Amino acid sequence: MTIHCLFKNRPFEPEALTMMGGAYADVCRTLGLSERSRAEADAVARKVIEFAQRGVRDRGRLRERVLEAFR
Repeated sequence: MTIHCLFKNRPFEPEALTMMGGAYADVCRTLGLSERSRAEADAVARKVIEFAQRGVRDRGRLRERVLEAFR
């Protein structure tokens, strides 16, 4: 499942979706998550969506917030 499957019905602009997808990929790469880490990757996706819904719209800040949530 890609991150897009989790928020396809959410009210995000295309630019925000691109930024969120990039932040998701960055976090997964940083945490060493692979396709076999589906539960963990889904948890990352949920956190990306949560912080984006709270107004975090910068890829770097979003990445850092999500990484902090998993520390």
